[in-house]
Amino acid sequence: MTLGFPNPSRSFDDERNAIRFTGHDGMFEVRFFIEAAALAKTGVKPRGTVASEADYLAAFDSARVSIQDVARKAYAHGRQTSYVLTAADFRR
Repeated sequence: MTLGFPNPSRSFDDERNAIRFTGHDGMFEVRFFIEAAALAKTGVKPRGTVASEADYLAAFDSARVSIQDVARKAYAHGRQTSYVLTAADFRR
């Protein structure tokens, strides 16, 4: 099976300062977190100097396809149950 993202839900995790979203490989759920700082590397920046949760979620939604592509690449390099995507993942 390949990694897919059938559920479009995402949420902001205050403790991690990251957006959480989920992928699925068959019946296996795979958790992903993209650090808020990494959103700038997607080409979309949250509005304002102090971004709110809604700003981060909107930035994620705008770059969802490229973020999911990076998540697939990370998953292909070694299958784990959880991944944290950082700015470095978007330089490749």
